[in-house]
Amino acid sequence: MDLKAGDVVMLKSGGQPLTVAEVKENEALCLWMGMEGDLFRETLPLAALMQVEEEDDEDEDEDDDEE
Repeated sequence: MDLKAGDVVMLKSGGQPLTVAEVKENEALCLWMGMEGDLFRETLPLAALMQVEEEDDEDEDEDDDEE
């Protein structure tokens, strides 16, 4: 998996989306916002992460307009 800063990932076990801030060897520094607006950061092994496919908001808006 080729990750870079700015990519969105999730833990393979589930949870909320995380943003990659930095990648070093077999680890990624990830950031996310908690439910109360707190910013969290954690270094996680790449083996525990999967990349999330980013949705194209424009395509969704176009589909809504067709209805």
